[in-house]
Amino acid sequence: MDLMEKIYSKSKKLGKRICLPEPSDDRVLYAAAKIAKDGIAYPVLLGKEDDIRARAKEISVNLKGVEIIEPAKTSSLQGYIETLYERRKHKGMTLDEAREILLSDPLYYAVMMVYSGDVDGEVAGSASPTANVLRPALQVIKTKPGISLVSGAFIMISKDDRVMVFADCAVNPDPDPEQLAEIAISSARTAKSVAMIVQPRVAMLSFSTKGSGVHPLVDKVKEATKLAKEFSKGEFDIDGEMQADTALVDSVAKKKAPGSSVAGRANCLIFPDLNAGNIGYKLVQRLAGMKAVGPILQGLAKPVNDLSRGCSVDDIYDLVAITSLLGEE
Repeated sequence: MDLMEKIYSKSKKLGKRICLPEPSDDRVLYAAAKIAKDGIAYPVLLGKEDDIRARAKEISVNLKGVEIIEPAKTSSLQGYIETLYERRKHKGMTLDEAREILLSDPLYYAVMMVYSGDVDGEVAGSASPTANVLRPALQVIKTKPGISLVSGAFIMISKDDRVMVFADCAVNPDPDPEQLAEIAISSARTAKSVAMIVQPRVAMLSFSTKGSGVHPLVDKVKEATKLAKEFSKGEFDIDGEMQADTALVDSVAKKKAPGSSVAGRANCLIFPDLNAGNIGYKLVQRLAGMKAVGPILQGLAKPVNDLSRGCSVDDIYDLVAITSLLGEE
């Protein structure tokens, strides 16, 4: 059984309710119908029920098993207004403004559902920029204890079913050493909970291996490695700084990093900045033919995930399954 089949199987057993707040996008309707039919989650759409069902009929989508919630008609609305006001009043938000934003922006309403535990997660972004998806999540849900930032990881799957995690490939342009260490910890957790890697081995990547290069950029990765080991408290196997070939090729590892428990066997690659991470995963995806699943947003206290606006129905389906697993870390 390949990784995605394992993810589908596990998500079916968990039976999570996942909110899809953008039903005006036909891809979301197709995905919701498929999700409900296959039973990988219980999809919840936000919007006017008559409009959603009319559009579904026009495109021949059967929404059996799909829940539709109209924010203006729910008994939860007032509680959400008061909670959002409490979360944002220090920034000057009033109760009237909280009401207005919850009734006008389904991304905020979806986040309030996640925060309040009325759904188990949210998947959005097919019709919204990443910033619009992230903003309400960061304002309301915030990050996990001990984590100060959200990062983006990709699960990379080779044609022979080798599974790896790459990060950060989507969010932070130039993380400092402490942030890079947090990305390493979040990525190791993703590797274990979502990628189902039993023993994450985390390589902190650089153009230098164990002091072979001297530069402030190398110093950043060295410091991040030290901090990541401290943060991990022995939970994960982390080593660096090391070049990519040292991390991946055993014969190179024996020469450049003898004695390292990660070198030559790394399955979780932490890139020093977003340039490297984004370029790296796309090169591997396009030249090596590895499947890139993600980005998976790491570090939030509750699961919210962002889709590319160019996503397919299958991308939505896959990310809903993955979002179901994130709450199980």
